Amino acid sequence: MDVYRPRYYTPKEVEVHNRPWDLWVSYMGRVYDLSPLAEAYKGDLLLKPILEAAGKDITHWFNPKTKDIQTHINPLTGCLKYYTPQGRFVHIPPPLPRTDWANDFGLPWWRDGSYEVGILSAKTRRIRIINTLTSQEHTLEVCAEESMWEILRRYLPYNAHAASYTWKYERVNLDMDKNLQQNNIPDEDEEFYNLYMDADAFTPAILLYFNDDLTEL
Repeated sequence: MDVYRPRYYTPKEVEVHNRPWDLWVSYMGRVYDLSPLAEAYKGDLLLKPILEAAGKDITHWFNPKTKDIQTHINPLTGCLKYYTPQGRFVHIPPPLPRTDWANDFGLPWWRDGSYEVGILSAKTRRIRIINTLTSQEHTLEVCAEESMWEILRRYLPYNAHAASYTWKYERVNLDMDKNLQQNNIPDEDEEFYNLYMDADAFTPAILLYFNDDLTEL
C-alpha cells in the first residue's frame, strides 16, 4: 500500500522534524529530509551546523543565482571559497589543503535531489471546516497552493469519510481540483493587516454536507 505524501509543506510542518534521527530543512522553496545524511555522518563535528539548523529554513546559506553555497574570497589564500559563517559543515572542503580530506562522496548533499521530499509553501492560510451533519468545527493551517483534494487529505484525521461530503463555500460547490483562491475563497490577510485587524477572527468557513455514502481515501 502506497503511503500518501503531500506535495506542499508549511514551515510549521518542517519545524517539527528537528532531531538527528528526523532532520528536515528547507531551502530555496524546497523541503529536504537530511536524516540519512545525519545517520551517515553521526558523530562527525562537521554535522554540527546541520544539526543546529534542523527544522529551519537555510536559504540564506545559498546564492540564489547559482543555487550553490555562498562564496567569498578567502583572506588567507586569495581564492574563492565557500562562505560558511555558521561553521564548516559536511561536504564543504577545508579552507586549506589537507591530506585527510576525502572528496569521494559524490554529489554534495545540497545538490542531491534524493533528499527532497516536497515544496515549501510560499503562503499558508487558515480555514475553518464545519461538518453540518455533526456540527463539529476544525481550524486548519493549509498551503495556499494546495488543491481542495489535498486540503481534504489534511482533514482526514478528523473525519475519515471526508470524501463522502459535498464541500461548499457560501453555498457554492467547490471544485476539488482547484485551490482556495481559484474557488473564490479570497485571501484577505494583507487587507486585515493594513487595517490593524486580526485576520484569524475572520477565518473563512467551508461547510461539509453529507452525501449518504461512506467513502474513505
